[in-house]
Amino acid sequence: MPTLVMKFGGTSVANLDRIRRAAKRVGVEVAKGYDVIVIVSAMSGKTNELVGWVDETSPLYDAREYDAVVSSGENVTAGLMALTLQEMDIPARSWQGWQVPLKTNSAHSQARIEEIPTHNINTKFGEGMKVAVVAGFQGISPEGRITTLGRGGSDTTAVAFAAAFDAERCDIYTDVDGVYTTDPRICAKARKLDRIAFEEMLELASLGAKVLQTRSVELAMRYNVKLRVLSSFEEQSDEAGTLVCDEEEIMESNVVAGVAYSRDEVQMTLRSVADRPGVAATIFGTLSNAGVNVDMIVQDISEEGRTNMTFSLPADQVSRAEKAMASIKGTEINYQNLVTDTEVAKVSVVGIGMRSQSGVAAKMFKVLSNEGINIKVITTSEIKISVLVDRKYMELAVQALHDAFDLDKAA
Repeated sequence: MPTLVMKFGGTSVANLDRIRRAAKRVGVEVAKGYDVIVIVSAMSGKTNELVGWVDETSPLYDAREYDAVVSSGENVTAGLMALTLQEMDIPARSWQGWQVPLKTNSAHSQARIEEIPTHNINTKFGEGMKVAVVAGFQGISPEGRITTLGRGGSDTTAVAFAAAFDAERCDIYTDVDGVYTTDPRICAKARKLDRIAFEEMLELASLGAKVLQTRSVELAMRYNVKLRVLSSFEEQSDEAGTLVCDEEEIMESNVVAGVAYSRDEVQMTLRSVADRPGVAATIFGTLSNAGVNVDMIVQDISEEGRTNMTFSLPADQVSRAEKAMASIKGTEINYQNLVTDTEVAKVSVVGIGMRSQSGVAAKMFKVLSNEGINIKVITTSEIKISVLVDRKYMELAVQALHDAFDLDKAA
């Protein structure tokens, strides 16, 4: 039988009624002749509750026990989904990560998948099981301990299973009906995309679009897994949702596919840094060792042997970065002071068409200028341009760019 992977997020399994609705969708695919692997998240809000209990019990917790606690939410959903399917006379059983087994490394709370043996589940399919309901987000370490893959890890679980079982497709059911040109809550003209290239989706996911976890898109691109993003709450057709696929499967696309944004950005500037060989390596090596994820970097032109070094980072890593910079001031590097601006946001345009068409950056900067929006920092890649702007102008910037690149119109 062909295999299909279906993943249901927290809002899709938030209560028993929604689990029944999801189970009916699974039943439709079983009736078409698929063996189905269902990946489930914890019920909406349950993981946050479990994390809160861990923090309250032990602020300096053992990461192994953290994983044991927070992974339990998916176990509950998997069991309830299997029971619901059984009530529909569909042969189903639940699988926890260690039963598959989904093998990971030992990096608790941020584990990486190393192998998914197919023997155990395929044996049960051969014995008549039609649906394997797998608890997402979790695996087992070489030491035999439960591990978790990080927040949003059920998306990664689903894509990894699709790759391991050579599934025909991986359907991700969520609370939105596909991938949009930008956030519809900010821009009323946002349009749902029928198809989007892996590279575009990867950039959008990493730049703030929360439809899919970045790691899941990386895996899908590496193993060429067809991903479809669908709504759990709407009637489906064969053309529903958004297909995330190889660039070659898209006939025509706009130069810019979408506009992404991130509110949770902070700009830091080291003022009057002694400009000498190795200073950048010292600064960013120290930040890396402290677990700070630096994004955009700008260095001013050196004057009289001094320069300013500006970079952006996630808002929840500010204190870590400040502590790291303080630890090397006056010893490994010499700078005057550290200035932190927490009122910034990152706005980005993404599109594979940018590879072959010039003028996108000029147009973007002109649009922002016309709106009176000052650009603080710029960074680019082959298919992306990102700028840091004052946070109060973020929504205006998104709307203006969406209009300027005609994203409400199909190619």
